[in-house]
Order: sequence, then C-alpha cells, then structure tokens
Amino acid sequence: MNPKLRNENTDFLFKAILKLENIDECYAFFEDLCTVIELKALSQRIVVAKMLSEKKVYSEIVEETGASTATISRVNRSLTNGCDSYEMIFARLQEDEDE
Repeated sequence: MNPKLRNENTDFLFKAILKLENIDECYAFFEDLCTVIELKALSQRIVVAKMLSEKKVYSEIVEETGASTATISRVNRSLTNGCDSYEMIFARLQEDEDE
C-alpha cells in the first residue's frame, strides 16, 4: 500500500464507504460524491481489471469497454505490481456468486 495515500481524509472516506449497506446506497452515495465522468471512469477500470484477469487482449477490452490503451496499461500495472486488491475483490465476488 502506498503510504502517500494514507491520511485522515482518506481514512474518513473509506470508513464512510464501509458504512454503505446495499447497492442502492452505493449509487446514491457515489452519485453525490463523484461526477458522472469520475464514476464511469472508476467502473470502467474495474471492468478492465476483470477482463485482464480473465486474460482478454487489449483490442477486445478496448472494443467492449471503450477504455484507452493507456487506461488498460495503467490497470494492468496495478494487477501485476499492485497490492493484489483486484484479485481479492474478484475472489470475493466469485464466492458470492457461487453461493
């Protein structure tokens, strides 16, 4: 984890997010917190990460998501050199789906 990110404001944001109880609350909170463009960018990145983890090729990801190759490369760097958070989330989502 990047220590430059950790501060009181970011802690407060994450604590607030952890208080959300369902998808409708998430939609309401993130609509208030983010612009439409910011929210679409965040959701695009996690879809790109999922597709990369499924070994999809860049051209397929660009076609399906509209993400730039720069965005795909950045997400790919996070997958290979990051904190393994995408894998953790995808595993948990898969567990939920399996139940």
